[in-house]
Amino acid sequence: MGKDQEKKPVEDHVSGQSNRPLSLPAHSLTVDQVVAELQADSLSGLSAQDAKSRLAEYGNNDLGEAEGVSPLKIIIAQVANAMTMVLILAMAVSYGIGSIIEGSVVAGVILLNVVVGFFQEYSAEKTMDSLRSLSSPTARVVRAGDLSTVPSGEIVPGDLVEVKVGDTIPADIRVFEAVNFETDEALLTGESLPVRKNADAIFDEKTGPGDRLNVAYSSSTVTKGRAKGIVFATGVYTEIGAIASALRKKDSKVRPVKRKPDGTAKPHRYLEAYTLTLTDAIGRFLGVNVGTPLQKKLSRLAILLFGIAIVCAIICLGANKFNSEREVIIYAVATGLSMIPASLVVVLTITMAAGTKRMVKRNVIVRNLKSLEALGAVTDICSDKTGTLTQGKMVARNAWLPGKGTYTIENSTSPFDPTAGDVRFSPEVPHRIDFKAAGDACGTIGKPSELLSQGDKSLPAFLQVASLANLATVAQKGDKWEARGDPTEIAIQVFSSRFGYSRLDRTTGEKPEWSDVAELPFDSDVKRMSVVMQNNATGELWAFSKGAVERVIQICTKYSPNDSGELVDMTDEFRQEILRNMEVFAGLGLRVLALAGKPYTHALNKGDEVDRATVECDLVFHGLIGLYDPPRPESAPAVRSCHEAGISVHMLTGDHPETAKAIAIEVGILPSRMGSIARNVADAMVMTAASFDALTDDQVDQLPVLPLVIARCAPSTKVRMIEALHRRGRFCAMTGDGVNDSPSLRRADVGIAMGQAGSDDASDIVLTDDNFASIVAAIEEGRRIFDNIQKFILHVLSENVAQAGTLLVGLAFKDRRGLSVFPLAPVQIIWIIMATSGMPDMGLGFERAVSDIMRRPPQSLKKGVFTNEFLVDMVVYGLWIAALCLAAFSLVVFGFGGGQLGSNCNETFDKQCETVFRARATTFACLTWFALFLAWEMVDMRRSFFRMQPGSKKYFTQWMYDVWRNQFLFWAIMLGFFTLFPLIYIPVLSTRVFKHYSISWEWGIVFIAAALFFAGVELWKFGKRVYFRRQASKTLGLAWKDMDIEQRVFGEYLCHEASQESGLNKAE
Repeated sequence: MGKDQEKKPVEDHVSGQSNRPLSLPAHSLTVDQVVAELQADSLSGLSAQDAKSRLAEYGNNDLGEAEGVSPLKIIIAQVANAMTMVLILAMAVSYGIGSIIEGSVVAGVILLNVVVGFFQEYSAEKTMDSLRSLSSPTARVVRAGDLSTVPSGEIVPGDLVEVKVGDTIPADIRVFEAVNFETDEALLTGESLPVRKNADAIFDEKTGPGDRLNVAYSSSTVTKGRAKGIVFATGVYTEIGAIASALRKKDSKVRPVKRKPDGTAKPHRYLEAYTLTLTDAIGRFLGVNVGTPLQKKLSRLAILLFGIAIVCAIICLGANKFNSEREVIIYAVATGLSMIPASLVVVLTITMAAGTKRMVKRNVIVRNLKSLEALGAVTDICSDKTGTLTQGKMVARNAWLPGKGTYTIENSTSPFDPTAGDVRFSPEVPHRIDFKAAGDACGTIGKPSELLSQGDKSLPAFLQVASLANLATVAQKGDKWEARGDPTEIAIQVFSSRFGYSRLDRTTGEKPEWSDVAELPFDSDVKRMSVVMQNNATGELWAFSKGAVERVIQICTKYSPNDSGELVDMTDEFRQEILRNMEVFAGLGLRVLALAGKPYTHALNKGDEVDRATVECDLVFHGLIGLYDPPRPESAPAVRSCHEAGISVHMLTGDHPETAKAIAIEVGILPSRMGSIARNVADAMVMTAASFDALTDDQVDQLPVLPLVIARCAPSTKVRMIEALHRRGRFCAMTGDGVNDSPSLRRADVGIAMGQAGSDDASDIVLTDDNFASIVAAIEEGRRIFDNIQKFILHVLSENVAQAGTLLVGLAFKDRRGLSVFPLAPVQIIWIIMATSGMPDMGLGFERAVSDIMRRPPQSLKKGVFTNEFLVDMVVYGLWIAALCLAAFSLVVFGFGGGQLGSNCNETFDKQCETVFRARATTFACLTWFALFLAWEMVDMRRSFFRMQPGSKKYFTQWMYDVWRNQFLFWAIMLGFFTLFPLIYIPVLSTRVFKHYSISWEWGIVFIAAALFFAGVELWKFGKRVYFRRQASKTLGLAWKDMDIEQRVFGEYLCHEASQESGLNKAE
């Protein structure tokens, strides 16, 4: 399957028409006519079976542009890359000088590499293709009466969709039930201002797309309000689809010629364009300007190694006085090949694709591989609170009505059931109630109906606002309660429904008590939402508002000091009383909202433009409601895991500072010993957006610590927070749940979109469960992948150093003719590079995370995998293996063979060359085993192979469990181990192809060398552990992993505070 077949609308398709033409374009028909002609249902939507049959008839709702997995492209990529081209060059040289066997072996290796690489990369591409489909846009659609979220590609004509602020319209829809509904159509019409829709209007057939106010277009975004709509056009039949089909073309890879204003250009400009185009093409071929940063870095490494290989080949030729004998040229080619890590790029691609697949199981969808590399380097996470750190299932816990008293909800286990739990009432104000004592201290239990009958005006007025300034609905289906809407509004609706004030009952039915007239949706700038409702019995209009307490009370001018409903002017003293009670609720970890209302005296009809200033002014304050959103059980352990990993967690929320602070302490973002923190540090740790935004950049940079909690946070505050983190050299991940978070997601090093709340194209990864613990899982997985990439690159390059070192030092072994004798034959080198090492490298890519992966600081992306430790390890392991191989060769030839190097022993086998051939077999066996055993040693770069699990009680057998745990790596090493024997003992294969001879007593040397290999590597690792332990104790006093969590994260501030107190005591 290559590229999907290009889709185009039929030639006579008319703008505004459906996939299957209607009697008139949708904008010229009423909603009822569109519903009838599409055989749709404006209440319950299509049935599941109908939707399935229509999807089969009309096809997917896409533009046919998705790149599929192309086998041909993968095969070309396997052949046309720098690594394979080097092998092809070596093959050509071998054939050119008549070395048929070497040339054929190289050809076989190339074929094997291409075939294995093809199947592995094909599988990887299929994995990434499936992940792309998982992260595709979604839409909320009503089918068979139930609201569900489906991929936008599955939307069909006739579907009933619901859209709200921040949503992307999934297809062209005929709008109805629009409430203050505006969309941004700049992508389609170029109109920079949002367009307000009018669901009841009907337009002439020839009306242009920009003037069809009863239609919302695919790919436009909702900037205000909400609406329902019937889908009438999908895919290429949408307005944007028709344009895309007409303009579809491939981006040119040819650099344009720079021209003068009159269109002419000088000759050197043409030369410049051609040169840049050629260098771009070469860069793409070599891989230095395509792929992820690590892929580019490895491609540049390949070029560097190719250069080193050429130098090594020249050294070989020079050491043999540039003799043109065939064996000298082959030796030079072999030495060059020893520096080429041919399997590196393939293993990298497979490892990253496998990592993304594992992440899906942990509720994380990776949208680009760059973010996969970046995750392991994250130093700060900026997270939302509601639904991410908390469950997002709010319950109304407390309500305070001035002049009436305080209501408390207890024992409610079901967030949607208004009949669950007990209601307590106390006539006291919240700041005089001991809520922590609970029980009778919070009032007496009463039935909601009795509590309602005991009152006069205050409670009904409060419940009126709670139920109507609210878009959520709560209803009972059978024995189960169901709710639709925002979690905050559902909680308030459940509270009002306890007392019989249900919005659904009051606004629907044959004779509804209330009708919607206008809605002013929640605005993050004013932090309020309001509605204008009409009382159908009296015809009066009423304005009801709810929102952030400080924002609502500033527009309130009246309140009722008693239950009679008598109004008095709001004073500053009473505003302080409100704030005092709010802080009591917030201190309990509740999200506190204020409710207010008034008669609306302005003339207003449904659909009219409403001035927000006329609604949100001179309101009557009715009370406060406190909502509890319990933290997720996994949030506190996840935050602790972040702190153990050296990652700071910042909570950026729209809640009140006290609410945010209480939750932050509960999950561990703030220290439990806040009282022991210096005052200026504590003030910086918890700030409001207003306070933070009022600071200049210089003042922010001078803060002792960047805020760990920012309350009343706006989207612009998130951007400033990221910029402040970047100025401090931090690497941050940012969560976002809507279009308004796009700027911060783009500025963050890793943008994390919430899959359930609505993802955004600006994000790098998507959480399918909106859970903070999934972010931590993603970082752990990112670190694991980074570690594994580092392990197999170190394994490959250490082998390259070993082979090159063996061959270069081996130039000193001269035969009777004065020509160098191979310690390793060319075919042996190629076999170890391609056959022996390739599969274990892949196995290292699948290795599970080491036990302390989340108990160490983040790695630096500047150094990447090539840290100082990596480079030193590469040289040490490579030289140690080379030394052992050379020692084995020398021992057989000079120790037991009398130093007989014979003549022409690089080409033919006879009695005089038996010693050289046996020495070569011994060296080959040593190098093969070292390459295989080094893969096991690479599982942990510091811990002993025999003690990778420090907490295990299996002191002598734990290594057996460890090697069996990664069965891919185990069997890859076993395959390499056992295939060594036929290569040595099959007669013609050994002497004619591999240029070695069967060995017997030499196995003793191999076993001793293997023991020395393990001893040397283990001794080096032990030295590293001692060195890094001492370095850590010098820097931190205690080892990072041994520190108390609060000491590790907040220790410097606790010490700072203690030293301040000490200084004060001395002064006294």
